[in-house]
Amino acid sequence: MLAQTDGLAAESSLASAQSMSSLLAAYWPLLPAAFVVSLLATPLVRSLAFRIDAIDRPDIARKEHKKPVAYMGGLAVFAGLIVAISLSYVLAPDVPANFVSVPLAIIIGMVAVTFTGLADDLWGWDPRLKIAGQLVAAAALAVEEVGTKVAAGIIVPIAQMFDESLNAAGLVFQMSTPMGVVSFDLVYWVGIAIIAIFVLGGCNSANLIDGLDGLLSGVTAIIAIGLLVISLLMVTTGAIESVANPEAESLAGARIVICLAVAGAVLGFLPYNFNPATIFLGDCGSLLLGYCSIVVILMLGDEGKTHLVVCGLIVFSIPIVDTVFAIVRRKLSGVSMSSADNQHLHHKLLRHFGSVKKAVLSLYGMGIGFAVFGAGLAWLVLETSYRVRHLYVVSLLFYIGMILVAFWLSRRQPAMAKKNESPANEGTKSGSTSS
Repeated sequence: MLAQTDGLAAESSLASAQSMSSLLAAYWPLLPAAFVVSLLATPLVRSLAFRIDAIDRPDIARKEHKKPVAYMGGLAVFAGLIVAISLSYVLAPDVPANFVSVPLAIIIGMVAVTFTGLADDLWGWDPRLKIAGQLVAAAALAVEEVGTKVAAGIIVPIAQMFDESLNAAGLVFQMSTPMGVVSFDLVYWVGIAIIAIFVLGGCNSANLIDGLDGLLSGVTAIIAIGLLVISLLMVTTGAIESVANPEAESLAGARIVICLAVAGAVLGFLPYNFNPATIFLGDCGSLLLGYCSIVVILMLGDEGKTHLVVCGLIVFSIPIVDTVFAIVRRKLSGVSMSSADNQHLHHKLLRHFGSVKKAVLSLYGMGIGFAVFGAGLAWLVLETSYRVRHLYVVSLLFYIGMILVAFWLSRRQPAMAKKNESPANEGTKSGSTSS
């Protein structure tokens, strides 16, 4: 009996592997397409940046580079993404018919955040305008309900604690107003709030870590691959209802397309961006990469699978860790949240190693570890009897530990600040205009 069970498990694993390989075979041309376009477009964007004086000049107090370096590299990444996504519409890969293409709302959001970042690179936009641009991207997602269902996995279980018969449909309330009866969908409106928070958080946390040559572009490639693995597991394990139900539209294909497009585009840009960089992403690139990553994470919960969104956030941990550290550090120091400093995670590693390459490669290693952890938890939930509640507990402990480390590091901040008062001792920051 045990041998038979083992045989069935092996057969199931083989079927899953074949399904995963067939999906990759259908979509794989998107990665080299994005790679080639980004690789060829980057020198053109660099030349344009120098012509219009969109360059980052050396600053001994805060920046590592010794020569002027072009901004606007995000435009080359954007070109690679758009070409790959456009190609996905016409390739008609051999995938289930209910796998819809990348929604137009996501592309509108990509355009909005790229333009917002570019405007800041060129004209130094007011922070409120930058937030407005990101909210436009969030609103586009909300209109097409990309990510709104994440709230179902949070609110419905809470509601069922009080009434087991409640579901998402039962959380739509009717209210009488002078204008007539109005419906209020609690899940939808909480979902919109989650989208706004995720987009603002994802874009700005990515912007914060764009401080060393090749850091954000390399980390984003790792994040994209981690999210790709989770996306493929969702399909091959039959974890989403739309796979079993051909009548229901599924964003499974769109997730895979974006992951491959992002990975290809940043890998095509990385040879120019790795130390010593000849071009930087700029805000147009950092906001774009943060947005694309967070959109895929939101789409992991498009059928209410909020626990998979948690796994995606773990994959995205490098930007989250640095952002949490920055918030705690600045709060305890009593300084403005928008104040620039040289105490980011990459600054600390740079001072420790004394080398940009070593600091960046160490963060690549951390990123790989987070990606494996997040994808591993997703696999445990999807392939084994590992309970979702256990995943939440593990994730909660993980982030509590991260916050405690942030407090510990922040208590050392005053001493570090005194030690680094002189410009000669300040950390460096290249490849970004982030704070």
